[in-house]
Amino acid sequence: MKMKWALLTILFTIATVLTGCDNPLMILDPKGPVAETQANVIMISIWTMAFVVLVVVVLYIFMIMKYRASKQREDYEPPHIEGSKTLEIIWVAIPILIVAFLSVVTVQSTSEVEATPKGYEDKEPLIIYASSSNWKWHFSYPEEDIETVNYLFLPTNRPIEFKLYSYGPISSFWIPQLGGQKYAMSDMVNTLHLAAYAPGDYMGRNANFSGSGFAEQTFNVKVMPPKEYVKWVDEIKATAEPITEEKFNKLLEPGHVGQSTYTGTHLKFSPAPEGHSNHGSSDTNETENDSKESDEGEGSTNSDHSNMNHE
Repeated sequence: MKMKWALLTILFTIATVLTGCDNPLMILDPKGPVAETQANVIMISIWTMAFVVLVVVVLYIFMIMKYRASKQREDYEPPHIEGSKTLEIIWVAIPILIVAFLSVVTVQSTSEVEATPKGYEDKEPLIIYASSSNWKWHFSYPEEDIETVNYLFLPTNRPIEFKLYSYGPISSFWIPQLGGQKYAMSDMVNTLHLAAYAPGDYMGRNANFSGSGFAEQTFNVKVMPPKEYVKWVDEIKATAEPITEEKFNKLLEPGHVGQSTYTGTHLKFSPAPEGHSNHGSSDTNETENDSKESDEGEGSTNSDHSNMNHE
């Protein structure tokens, strides 16, 4: 009797706590097309698994009720029953079909989120270099020639291309309401495509353990209409101090810092790694060509210098 009341108390407490949760899970509250695609895949998986569990529970109850043990005479012998090929085919085929269905959904959605979001193909993307260090995030805006630390401002209804890399251990860049996570590594650049259609304040973080301070390696994301975004950029250019190599090297030292803003970017004196991932990057070939042209330019310059020395 005591066990029964204890169980009821636990169930009532859980129900009460869950009822008080007004905010939905962030990954199931998408604010962009990429996050919406991923949330749909998650819900498809949840409903598929729930259907499987429900069918199994119903069949289990049916079996134990229909074929439960009953009082029989002592000399009772159950009839001999052969296996059913039809049933065996059914219970082998159903899991195969479920796995095939989920595989097709996963492959299609993965291909979709690795490309520019649908509906934004004709718009010029905003490129942001997002680099991590112990334990902070540095965001470089080459187009605007500004840089922020531990916070992001983004315009609505414009594709965003994040170029991810790290000045320390592997980190995981993640804004749950805008899209899934992707790794930032020290020897290559990963490209993450995102977009936001709803203004608001969102949370971003490092989702990969990278040392004792990773739990606080978070950043704020503010999405605003394009006009407000342009106004913010103008204010930064008019009020912020320039980023210098000395300041940047100081920021790279392990530790936590607050939010800060600078004019210019660290890409001028500490560029991103030359290696580029093929996953989700539409401009890999262009980057490689630019790199080759740069190398050729350096080669001709060196040749000129050697000719001058020879003369």
